Amino acid sequence: MIDTSPTPAPHAPAPPGRPGRLHRAGRWCARRPWWVLGVWLLAALAAVAADRAFGGAYEDDFALPGTSAQTGADLLKEHGSDGVRGTASQIVLHTGNGPLSGHREAIDGAVGELAELPEVISVADPLTTPGALSADGSTALVTVRFDENPTSFEKSYVDQVDGAVAGLRADGVQVEYGGPLGQLARPESGAHLSEVIGLVTAVLVLLVGFGSVAAAGFPLLTALAGLLAGISVLGLLAALFSFGAAAPTLATMMGLGVGIDYALFLITRHRRLLRDLGDPAEAAGRAVATSGRAVIVAAVTVALALGGLYASGVTFIGTLGAAAGLTVVVAAVAALTLAPALLGLAGHRIDRWRVRPPVDEPDEPDHGVGDTWHRWAATVGRRPWLFLTVGMLVLGVLAVPAAGMRLGHVDAGAGPTDHTDRRAYDLVSDGFGPGTNGQLTVVVELGPDEGGVDPDALHHALATTPGTARVTTPTPTADRTLLTATVTPTTGPQDRATSDLLDRLRDRTLPDALAGTGAEAHVTGTTAAQLTFRDVVRDRLPVIVAVVVAAAFLLLLTVFRSLLVALKAALLNLLSIAAAYGVVVAVFQWGWGGGLLGVPEPVPVESYVPMMMFAIVFGLSMDYEVFLLSRIREAWLHTGDNRRSVAVGLAGTARVITCAALIMTSVFFAFLLSTNVVIKMLALGLGVSVVIDATVVRLVLVPASMYLLGRANWWLPRRLDRVLPRLDAEGPA
Repeated sequence: MIDTSPTPAPHAPAPPGRPGRLHRAGRWCARRPWWVLGVWLLAALAAVAADRAFGGAYEDDFALPGTSAQTGADLLKEHGSDGVRGTASQIVLHTGNGPLSGHREAIDGAVGELAELPEVISVADPLTTPGALSADGSTALVTVRFDENPTSFEKSYVDQVDGAVAGLRADGVQVEYGGPLGQLARPESGAHLSEVIGLVTAVLVLLVGFGSVAAAGFPLLTALAGLLAGISVLGLLAALFSFGAAAPTLATMMGLGVGIDYALFLITRHRRLLRDLGDPAEAAGRAVATSGRAVIVAAVTVALALGGLYASGVTFIGTLGAAAGLTVVVAAVAALTLAPALLGLAGHRIDRWRVRPPVDEPDEPDHGVGDTWHRWAATVGRRPWLFLTVGMLVLGVLAVPAAGMRLGHVDAGAGPTDHTDRRAYDLVSDGFGPGTNGQLTVVVELGPDEGGVDPDALHHALATTPGTARVTTPTPTADRTLLTATVTPTTGPQDRATSDLLDRLRDRTLPDALAGTGAEAHVTGTTAAQLTFRDVVRDRLPVIVAVVVAAAFLLLLTVFRSLLVALKAALLNLLSIAAAYGVVVAVFQWGWGGGLLGVPEPVPVESYVPMMMFAIVFGLSMDYEVFLLSRIREAWLHTGDNRRSVAVGLAGTARVITCAALIMTSVFFAFLLSTNVVIKMLALGLGVSVVIDATVVRLVLVPASMYLLGRANWWLPRRLDRVLPRLDAEGPA
């Protein structure tokens, strides 16, 4: 028979013993602040200097080994001639006062100068290349092939391209850059302004919360030091491994947000302990031993969630998670070492330079019954079913749009019109049709019998496939191992019809046309690779969800010794993530308010955004869950009274969680100023998720459910209790 009684809780604190490791470490840092500050300063300066000297570049690598799109690209790289090797990018020419043939001399000069640029393999003459000139002759495509992807070049390379086409512009021709070259030419993303706005908002929130300049400045100093070191280390790793272009921005968002939060929780606990103990070093040691343990568990949970992205099998996504996880870990180290050093240095002067009377963390209910958060806890406790129902309804309504989520790739057509690649995209759509921006390359790997494939029959099969606007004649490569053809869809790259055409070509048209020839066909190109990437990510999202949820569940189960608490945390976090998904779909895919964020037209949800959001949001949600449950369990172990423990935990953390959530939200929302639509998606989704988690989940659903479950909250089968390791090793604080 299974014993279902809860693990017994002591009704008095254990007698004090030898301080635990975290306690001693925190106290040591507080008593030797100048040593700690010196080490951090030297480490940060060394990391920055090393990054500047040896740091690598960030470049998107969507390689998917084993897929048709990747195999086709590899074959072209191995066997293609100059016309198909390397990375192609288009320079779009347009004139509104007659055909481009009237600018022949300027075009010849530009083509010649472009061909002389470093990294350029070939440049196609737009006036003689078939299909490169629009029907009315006013728009032309100059296809430039580069040895490497232009997005990895220095920004100064754009100046060289500008110089090569300067004669065209002087001759009255509009010149715009599309594809990878257009991405390189985009203006700065506005990340630095976002960081400044996030920091300014954080200062205001901290001043209101702490009431003094000194106390408000410590979380910022700790977070900035950790962020500087983390980003510099990431730059060094980028020289050895490939990290996506969004990696530093994502790492900054995460490192800055959690860095302030972690230091905030430690400093809040320290101020209350300082008031009770009077010894700054001892107070810092005990703060690290209690809230510091929660910081470690929270950081490990976030890192596990982000590390779980490697389960997708997609290196690009895994490295984005690793980049964000790195700054989270460094932020936690900074909070556990630098924060107590600053607190020890401040001593009793932590409330220096007051701007308002400080609001301390409330004590036990006996001493704080008049506190707002104790009254809120009592209100929820009187009607837990009502609050649970309302909270679930709110999350359910917000999650409704998520059911219609459509994954895709946000291309240049969704960018602002002050970007050259957006203008190039529009010129191509107007002059050649929308499908020209999403062309597909068919690569046929010929068998031993080259004559087995009839190019005319293949051309006819491709041209008669529904959704095809036009097809180039299949052409053999120089070594006659491949046949290549370009298929132009009738629709743009973001349209569902283009995705349907890709599936139709791969699944029916090409197998039927090549049946019995021994040849094998692949569909590649930028659009095919993006759509394949979307399909792979969509298929592997359930794996990520299972891995991250299981890892977080086991960690919470081990730390809090409660089956229901760990299960409830996982389920509530899944609901809050679904609600955040719903908001992203409504704004970007449905277009509700997208124009206010600089996205004037509805766009699909970028294929990897749901996966990234899940890992990040789940980890951040667990942050606040850990801080809240740590206080509740601390009270439970002290009193054995579930209702009182929930009230104490909620009242003791609600103010600091609210403050932390305001800071985190402001950091995320500040990145809505980015010109990158994908960064906007992540910023909105993460910001909304923090708001939902800190209000509906933490202040309503968690206390309501814990009131209803009563002592069953702390039930753990005795056999499982014996098997699980014990992570609460710090002893009484």
